[in-house]
Amino acid sequence: MSKQRIVPHLWFDKEAKQAAEFYCTVFPASSVTSTVTVPGTPSGDCDVVSFTVWGHEFMAISAGPEFTLNPSVSFMVNFDPSRDEDAREKIDEVWKALSDGGKVFMPIDKYPFSERYGWIQDKFGVSWQLILTDPEGEERPTIIPSLLFVGDIYGKAEEASDFYLSVFNNSKRGELVRYPAGMEPDKEGAVMFTDFMLENQWFTAMDSALQHDFAFNEAISFIIKCEDQETIDYYWDKLSAVPAAEQCGWLKDRYGLSWQVVPAVMDTMMRDDNPDALSRVTQSFLSMKKFDIAELQRAYDGAGR
Repeated sequence: MSKQRIVPHLWFDKEAKQAAEFYCTVFPASSVTSTVTVPGTPSGDCDVVSFTVWGHEFMAISAGPEFTLNPSVSFMVNFDPSRDEDAREKIDEVWKALSDGGKVFMPIDKYPFSERYGWIQDKFGVSWQLILTDPEGEERPTIIPSLLFVGDIYGKAEEASDFYLSVFNNSKRGELVRYPAGMEPDKEGAVMFTDFMLENQWFTAMDSALQHDFAFNEAISFIIKCEDQETIDYYWDKLSAVPAAEQCGWLKDRYGLSWQVVPAVMDTMMRDDNPDALSRVTQSFLSMKKFDIAELQRAYDGAGR
């Protein structure tokens, strides 16, 4: 099992392969690690692509138009001059690549919190916040998932991050910066920015009272890799808050964020060259809500054929 316990998962209509290949050309130290076609799902045969972006694991699936990517979850990318003397040139190169067919939310420029920062949605719908990191600050990884609390969950960023810190191991709070008075429509005391570590991986969160026509949905979820059934049961019990959303290892928490609680051994099962084994595992998990490792293993081994 890799050291990355939580893996962002991107849902595309048909573009998972193209998107993964695009990101691997845009970001340093990036590569596609596997591509599998999963047969016989409700969306038909689905391409599942595992890839790394600047050394961080991602997964993507082409599974139809049911869900649309939006900026409620974005990815902060740190360009740190203390690690890379070409950081300023690199941030501009990446911005230019992501701008092709993309949509700018905040133009790349100097802001009070950074010498160079920009927020953009790329041509595939994934949102990125590029930031030239203060080299005097504490070191942060290159890629950090960022959660935006808007609409019905505005003002919940602190509560939600406290909740996640209570659920996951190897967790800690980093910074917590609140909105001061006079920044309407944002309320004084709401979270302007916080970062926090879950399973040794950094996340960020913020509240925004501006009018947004989006919310968390299944287009971006987070896979939690679990070594055993006890761990699956733990995360399922702690996180699942919407019974109607429970399907094939997926759940929604009390804030509407989607998670996939998945046995780590699924990586091996889904990459098996034997199409019969892959088909049996697929048909087995399609009937499940919470994953049952023993049942999946029986299907993989061909028990009961």
